[in-house]
Amino acid sequence: MPEKIKSRSRRAIPAVNKILDSLGQIDLPRPLIVDLVRQELSQLRRAREVPEFSAIVDLVCASIGKLRASRIQPVINGTGVVIHTNLGRSPLPQGAGEALRNTASSYNNLELDLTTGDRGGRGVYLERALALLCQTEAATIVNNCAAALVLIVRYFIQSKLDRLNRSSSHRAQPEAIISRGELVQIGGGFRIGEILETSGAKLREVGATNKTTLGDYARAIGKQTALILKVHRSNFFMSGFVESPSTADLSALARKKRVPFVEDLGSGAMSATEQIGLHHHEPTPVEVLKDGADLVCFSGDKLFGGPQAGIIVGKKRLIAALKSEPLFRALRCDKLVFAALQTTVDLHLNQVTSEIPALALLQIPKDELRARAAAMVTRLQGLPVKITIGSATSKIGGGTLPRSILPSITLDFLPEAGSVQNFARVLRHSVQPVIGYIGDGRFKLDLRTIFSHQDDLVIDAIRTACTIR
Repeated sequence: MPEKIKSRSRRAIPAVNKILDSLGQIDLPRPLIVDLVRQELSQLRRAREVPEFSAIVDLVCASIGKLRASRIQPVINGTGVVIHTNLGRSPLPQGAGEALRNTASSYNNLELDLTTGDRGGRGVYLERALALLCQTEAATIVNNCAAALVLIVRYFIQSKLDRLNRSSSHRAQPEAIISRGELVQIGGGFRIGEILETSGAKLREVGATNKTTLGDYARAIGKQTALILKVHRSNFFMSGFVESPSTADLSALARKKRVPFVEDLGSGAMSATEQIGLHHHEPTPVEVLKDGADLVCFSGDKLFGGPQAGIIVGKKRLIAALKSEPLFRALRCDKLVFAALQTTVDLHLNQVTSEIPALALLQIPKDELRARAAAMVTRLQGLPVKITIGSATSKIGGGTLPRSILPSITLDFLPEAGSVQNFARVLRHSVQPVIGYIGDGRFKLDLRTIFSHQDDLVIDAIRTACTIR
C-alpha cells in the first residue's frame, strides 16, 4: 500500500515547464530559475505526499524570494554596530564609489607605466602613499589581513627553514613565538593558531592566558625561532591579573636576539581614537613601527574605512621579499580594491576623515541623532504602530575596540497588530532592506548607523510595513 501511495504522488508532480509558465516574468537569470525548480521538484519526489499544484508554485516562489534576497545589495543598517562584518564592514567613501565605477567600466593603467608606455608595477602610487601615511619605508597590499599574516609567517618560516637546512643535518621545524593570550578566534570560527599553522609554522606558545612576561619570550627564543608575533586583542579585552610586554620591549628583545618581530594590529586606526570621541586607545601602525616592529599588518575595511584588504607596512627589504614570494600573486588585490583603497588613502593623507563614513558615523553628536528621531516620529504619526524615542549604546564592531561604546538614539516600534518579529521580517524585505534588532519587546533602529540621507527610505519602509499583515 505505501508503494502505491508513493507511485501516485510521483505522478502528481508537475513538469518543470508547467511550473515555469505559472511563474511569469522573474527578474533573475532563467537558468537559475530552471535549476531551482528542478531542485524543488526533486525534493518532492522523495516525499510521501505531494501538495496541490498551487502549493508547489508557492513553495517555488518562496525559494526564488530567498535566492533573490541572497544577492549582494544595499541595506540600511539600524543595528548600531558601525563596522558590521555581516553588513560589509565599513562603507566606502563617496569618492571611492566613484573611483570604482570609473575603473570598473573602462580600461585602466593597473600595470602600465604611462610615462614610458612600458609595463609598470602594480600599485606603485598606493604603496608609496601608504608608506608615507604610516611613516615607514615600504608597504604592500593583499586581499585581507589574514592573508597578510599567512604571507608574512610563511616567508619567515621558509627563510628560517632554508638556513637550518644549510647549517645542519638536523632539520628542526621553525617556530613562531606567540603568547597564549593572543591566540584569538576571529570571525567565522577561524582561529589565529590555525591560520598560522597553514603557513607551515610550529607555534611556540608562551606565558599563560592572562599573563605573559618578557622573560617568557626570552626563554622561548632558540635556533629554531623564525619570528616573534604579537597579535592585538582587537575583539576582546582582559582585566584584572593580566600582563603582557609592550611593543617596544618585545622589539628590543627581538633586535638583541636577531629575530624578526611582527605585529598584527587588525583594526587599522590611523589616528588617536580619543580624537574621535572613543574612550580607549587603539594602537596605530605609526606608533608600533616607531616602537621597533619590523612589519605591521592591518585591515583596510575597519577603522581605516576602505575596502577589504590586508595592508603590510615596514622595512623595505622585507616588503620586497614578501612581494617576491610565489604566494603573493595568489593573494594580491584586483583593480577595484586598488581604486577604492587609493581614494581612501588620499583622504587620510589630506586629513579629510570626515569623508570616511565609518569615522564620520562615530562622531555624530547624540543631540543631532535625537533631533532626527523627533522629526521622523512626527512624519510617522497616525500609523498602527507605537513609536517612541529611546537611548542606546552603539558599538564599533568588526573586532575593534570592544570596550568602547557610544551613546546613541533609537526609534522603538511596537506594532498594534502582528508580532515584533514579523515587523522586523517585513522591513528586511523592503525595497531597500532595513535591518534593526529586537530588544525589550520592541523593534529598534539605532540612528547612529543610519545615514541621514536614508531617513526618507526608512520612513517609506515603515509606512509600507504597517500596511502589510
